[in-house]
Amino acid sequence: MSDIPSREAKVYMQVTRRVPVTVVRGEGTRVWDTDGKVYLDFVAGIATNTFGHCDPGLADVIAKQARTLLHISNVFYSEPQVELAELLLKHSPMDRVFFTNSGAESNDAAIKLARKWGKQNRDGAYEIISTHNSFHGRTMATIAATGTPRYREPFEPSLPGFHFVDYNDVEALQSATTAQTAAVLLEPIQGEGGVNVPDPGYLQGVRAWCDEQNLLLILDEVQTGIGRTGTFWAHETSGIEPDIMTSAKGLGGGVPIGCVLAKEHAAVFEPGDHGTTFGGSPLATSAALYVVHRILDDDILGIVVARGEQAADAMLALHAKHPVVTGVRGRGLLLGMELGEEIAVDIVSAAVERGLLLNPVRPDTVRLMPPLTVSAEEIDEAVAIIDASIAAVTG
Repeated sequence: MSDIPSREAKVYMQVTRRVPVTVVRGEGTRVWDTDGKVYLDFVAGIATNTFGHCDPGLADVIAKQARTLLHISNVFYSEPQVELAELLLKHSPMDRVFFTNSGAESNDAAIKLARKWGKQNRDGAYEIISTHNSFHGRTMATIAATGTPRYREPFEPSLPGFHFVDYNDVEALQSATTAQTAAVLLEPIQGEGGVNVPDPGYLQGVRAWCDEQNLLLILDEVQTGIGRTGTFWAHETSGIEPDIMTSAKGLGGGVPIGCVLAKEHAAVFEPGDHGTTFGGSPLATSAALYVVHRILDDDILGIVVARGEQAADAMLALHAKHPVVTGVRGRGLLLGMELGEEIAVDIVSAAVERGLLLNPVRPDTVRLMPPLTVSAEEIDEAVAIIDASIAAVTG
């Protein structure tokens, strides 16, 4: 038995309620612990390991780039950085991009853009409307923008200028808009909030309101983007375009990278306004180039749609045996299994015992985020374990 948990307890800041598994190796959709036990990984680094663990092509790209040029300052030009910028802009409605190291950094940069834009275009307006149950990161700015009180309250007073309305409610957004409002910040699907999918027409209504009131629309695609929902960006299904958009998680396939993208009119940064030491490094951008090219060239999106439908249908079918399963939310391979009781943690623990890693994103919701390359057989195996885990918990 590994002594890593006891050693960790003595030295590491206790910010995570860890699952009692020490992972030492991964391959594809599976990982192994210190005892040699194998698990199906349907967490994937919180929707980050795009092609699973130790993808050979990604590993080769990382190794080659590490031997060529690992890191330089952003005061110099870098070929893979420019190539990735061109590729992302070609496959998005945006005009400019800035690379960061994470989703939180990307959202932080988006907030800065909105505030400067408001000064220049709305008589100094700086406030941003966000939504209840949202999650945008853990920096001081992004927890202030996060509509989940338990993340904000330990660190108050928060950065001022954020107001919260119910998700999926255009009228609430309209009522909250004032002369001081500069932007609206939304997730196309709320991930950490419980995999909450808005009604058809919601994003279109928000876009129309922003156009009418001259507000920026910022879409947080950190968890939903890069193919996770079956389209390259989740907002594509709504037919709208944001003014600013953020990405991270799956962009690097496990290598830390994020970005903020903006339309020309919203890309108001000037030299000295923003920066990063590590963001957009040759290593990270080379990895992300591989990820984006493979998603676009290998019909990964088709796999995501097919496997997502398979998983959702199979979990819905569990209701006949387990009435506690009340529904499935989500799109593609970002799914939340709804429960009629607050037993998500218990089900996830039972699944771990049976060799499946899941995430209890809410007390009554189990989240599934497998690699985008998950097979049909692995979906069937995971649902069988979920079936057994629910039976073990509910009797």
